[in-house]
Amino acid sequence: MFYLTEIEDYVRVEPKLFGLKTSDAVAKQLQETYNDYHDKEIGEVIGVVSVLEVGDGIIIPGDGAAYYKSKFKLLVWKPELHELVYGIIDEITNFGAFMNLGVMKGIIHISQTMDDYVSFSSTNTLLGKDSKKVLKKKDACLARIIAISYRGSQPKIGLTMRQPGLGKLEWISEEKKKVKVAAKKAAKEK
Repeated sequence: MFYLTEIEDYVRVEPKLFGLKTSDAVAKQLQETYNDYHDKEIGEVIGVVSVLEVGDGIIIPGDGAAYYKSKFKLLVWKPELHELVYGIIDEITNFGAFMNLGVMKGIIHISQTMDDYVSFSSTNTLLGKDSKKVLKKKDACLARIIAISYRGSQPKIGLTMRQPGLGKLEWISEEKKKVKVAAKKAAKEK
């Protein structure tokens, strides 16, 4: 889920930025600090939205940088269990698929791609035995987050598409059409 997070912290501004106006130096330092930044509590930082306040700076002997107590807003994405996510299939492997969620990637184990026996084909696709559904690279999908692991430098996100209303967007559309047809048929029979 996306959040706007307000943070109050000391920002260490490196000497190379001393020529800039203080607020600009703090903003530039925050951009550098929070580029590719992930924290378990905050989430994945998308960007620095604004610098709200910059206090007086202090210099610590032995450190050439200046420290400014600052308030700023970050745009972050923090994955939540059971959250619905939209993404594009980036890679198909013999054990599942990797889905690009925009901010980071999630993995869909082969057993979680569809309600069918699924096999990895020689054309780098996942194929449903009975349904004949095919999942391939660049397919747009809707999935649900079922696992989040914070071991390592980046979180690992486990996804499923084995619930009603989830899967490749074409599958969802076809299912909706089938439900409409069945509803019309049932209404005529009454």
